[in-house]
Amino acid sequence: MVVIAIERTPHGFGRCRLSIIPGASARHLGPFIRANVEAGSVIITGGLPHYKTVCGTAYKHKPFAVKGSGVQAHVPLPGMHWVASLLKRWLMSTHQGAVSPEHLQAYLDEFCFRFNRRSSRKRGMLFYRLLEQAVQMPPITEDQLLARSLPKSTKPTPPPSKTSHSSTLELRLRAKPWRRASAL
Repeated sequence: MVVIAIERTPHGFGRCRLSIIPGASARHLGPFIRANVEAGSVIITGGLPHYKTVCGTAYKHKPFAVKGSGVQAHVPLPGMHWVASLLKRWLMSTHQGAVSPEHLQAYLDEFCFRFNRRSSRKRGMLFYRLLEQAVQMPPITEDQLLARSLPKSTKPTPPPSKTSHSSTLELRLRAKPWRRASAL
């Protein structure tokens, strides 16, 4: 399950945040909201009752129960649907839909990075921010990067030590006057 937060600005939509969460309970939504939404902000959500628990008094909560209202979900939550459709289109086109669950959070982070800098006027800052984030992140190992799906005890079969080819691929040299027997 992916949770989406998008900032509303006077000029449209601002930055977004995306994260994988194990479920839609208050226990899983709470840390995401506290980490990404400033206290005192207005949070517009669907009708899920867990948001009321999470928002408490720290946020101004405006729920909209889409189910049974006759209103389509993109009307009260346009930013969330816009980001979700852009994300799906990006994953299906750029990555050809070949996104493994082990790497999904990395793809979400890349999408957020690109989305949040879509209207940047200073392109030099893009490289600076990328470099800054690279320095701040701890190093990762090859196993973490590859997210190997094989058990550690399973070893791949080694390639054959001697290459062989079919007898039909053997090159038969015809006798040519310019070739010498010693060159064959």
